[in-house]
Amino acid sequence: MVLLLAVTCAVAVGNIYFPQSIGPLVADGLRVSDDSAALVVTATQAGYTAGIVLLVPLGDRIPHRSFLVVLLALSGLALLAAGCAPALPPLVAAGALVGLTTVAAQIVGPLAAGLVAADRRGEVIGTLLSGSTGGMLLARTFSGTLGEWLGWRAPYLVAAVVALLLATVLAFTVPPTAPASRQPYPALLAEPLRLLRTEPELRRSCLYQATVFAGFSAVWTCLALLLTGPAYGLGAQAVGMLALVGAATMFCTPLAGRLVDRRGPDPVNLVCLLGVLVSAMVLAAGARGGTLGLAALTVGTLLLDVAMQSGMVANQARVYALRPDARSRLNTAYMTCAYLGGSAGSWLGVQVWSRVGWWGVCALVTVLTGIALVRYLPTVRRSRESPPRGEIPEGRVVGSGSGATP
Repeated sequence: MVLLLAVTCAVAVGNIYFPQSIGPLVADGLRVSDDSAALVVTATQAGYTAGIVLLVPLGDRIPHRSFLVVLLALSGLALLAAGCAPALPPLVAAGALVGLTTVAAQIVGPLAAGLVAADRRGEVIGTLLSGSTGGMLLARTFSGTLGEWLGWRAPYLVAAVVALLLATVLAFTVPPTAPASRQPYPALLAEPLRLLRTEPELRRSCLYQATVFAGFSAVWTCLALLLTGPAYGLGAQAVGMLALVGAATMFCTPLAGRLVDRRGPDPVNLVCLLGVLVSAMVLAAGARGGTLGLAALTVGTLLLDVAMQSGMVANQARVYALRPDARSRLNTAYMTCAYLGGSAGSWLGVQVWSRVGWWGVCALVTVLTGIALVRYLPTVRRSRESPPRGEIPEGRVVGSGSGATP
């Protein structure tokens, strides 16, 4: 079941990222400019953000199996519509629907957290995250290769078939769960904001992930500018090759999850934050250019990717333990804050790059991580006195009311 849910995460996340690799093919096929074709990617990402806010809270109101099947079926139909789109406007509209409905990965997390024992939750979250990472990486390669061979419509049509087949499989394999809430839809939409006000551990997890993801986004946004600039003079393909180092996180996140199960989220968070600081120092050496500089960028981005993703495992484990009856709403608040942090980091990174250059971007990562570490300091004293709120004492299993097993 964990493997099947990891595949579900891979397919859902892949649907967001594969259009990025076929933008030029869309432009040629529909006879539009590259800038116009890029609207498809923008619409898909905007739809995904809207889906997190508008649909993910329903995971606490609708049985998970039914919700996942409907979401994947709608994604399949939207992908089919995109693959058959006769012009750019219908394709952009279909892309927005693909993003809106492909939030299955954000439903799978709360589902899995309620199906496993507390002492395996971190490991399972890490495995699901490795599936998402694999889907992101493989989707880009898959769509680019298939698109070059059969045209830009082929990736959409194949993805549609995969989504519809997966929906059929999940309809017969996912165990039934009872809804955790009977609140009306407007109340569900407002609940993430209320949870942010009332749950300090949720705010702490959101701060950790927002600051680290902001630094992560700043680095990857400006990395292309560095590699294609005078220091290296490389092409855009070099950025894609460097991004492949992120594949290592597929193997690291399950290990991080096991550490969370044994030691708790806080020690893992601390190691990850310190890892981000070290990555910033290593990345700074990339400003010198040359072979040594490129090696520093490779090692630095690998360390940054592993630290960011492993920290996400720790943060999600903490968040899911807070309110078993509101995991989807908690996840909505957490993921929204993380994405807002990433967007802010991309903007800040470009501003710093234009004024200071690569050294400034690395300093920005250091400052952002320092903010998270300052927030972490009270945890050290509190952990000596009692377990943090939201932590699950060893040996205790918190039921979700939706199929939790000891």
